[in-house]
Amino acid sequence: MIEIKDHHVKPGKKVNLKDFPTKYTGEVLNKQEAERMLELGRKHLAKVQDELYAHNKYSVLIVLQAMDAAGKDGAVKHIMSGFNPLGVKVYSFKAPNSTELDHEYLWRHQLALPARGEIAIHNRSHYENVLVTRVHPEWILNENIPGIDSLKKIDDKFWEQRYKQIRRFEKNLTENGTIVLKFFLHVSKKEQKKRFLERIDDPSKNWKFSLSDLKERAYWDEYQKAYGKALAETATDTAPWFVIPADDKWYARLAMAEIIANEFAKLEISYPVVSPAQKEELQKAKVQLMSEDGESSKKEKKDKKVKKAPKA
Repeated sequence: MIEIKDHHVKPGKKVNLKDFPTKYTGEVLNKQEAERMLELGRKHLAKVQDELYAHNKYSVLIVLQAMDAAGKDGAVKHIMSGFNPLGVKVYSFKAPNSTELDHEYLWRHQLALPARGEIAIHNRSHYENVLVTRVHPEWILNENIPGIDSLKKIDDKFWEQRYKQIRRFEKNLTENGTIVLKFFLHVSKKEQKKRFLERIDDPSKNWKFSLSDLKERAYWDEYQKAYGKALAETATDTAPWFVIPADDKWYARLAMAEIIANEFAKLEISYPVVSPAQKEELQKAKVQLMSEDGESSKKEKKDKKVKKAPKA
């Protein structure tokens, strides 16, 4: 029921977010049906994650980007709730600290990459380095990059270089077995306002609201342009971007779950097959375990009685 191609960003094409809907525009799905499908999807993803972990050859990096209050945290909670925590790690990247600023900007993200068999979810990611810093280029000066000592130096050439670095970073990941899936939760300005007001009015949600969110809202158009440029420059066949309508949370969660399941289906993964020698070792271990309570000897005696039983 989810048309994945409608959300997929085609590599090499310009991206204007106004061309992508922020709400579900179909007539087939409703909230109740979507939640039922999501529950089934969670169970399927849990099984596939178990195979991914046991197979131990691939890893998965899921990137979540969005404007504030678009539903990133809720998506992680509802989609990944069926996963085994042993094989999943979630990272939320805030503004870099002094230690992180003393390294190149991709360093802290590399530390949070998934090992083979694991899934890593980056709630905000290395893309903040071409998004929030593009809207606020003065923050780049905090990175102490050689030759970048004024705002004049942070020009189009600088950003083209960053996009190239990110493409190269993700290409290296995919060539070495990491599946990279990138999601932009596309929320409207009107819906963001509604959710901000809910956070202010509901005491149980007050903690979610920050005045800094309101300050960044003033740069809405700048962020839309920065996202459009970043998606266009970094959408590739091997590390795709998906723009997900996020005004309807129920649809956004289902769409993401189906896209993730679809990408998993492309992988040739399975539980490891043991060799004949390993099977023999397993049987020896079974005999040893059963003999601890005398179960093995009882079974042998029973088998002998069956063999000696007279014919009718």
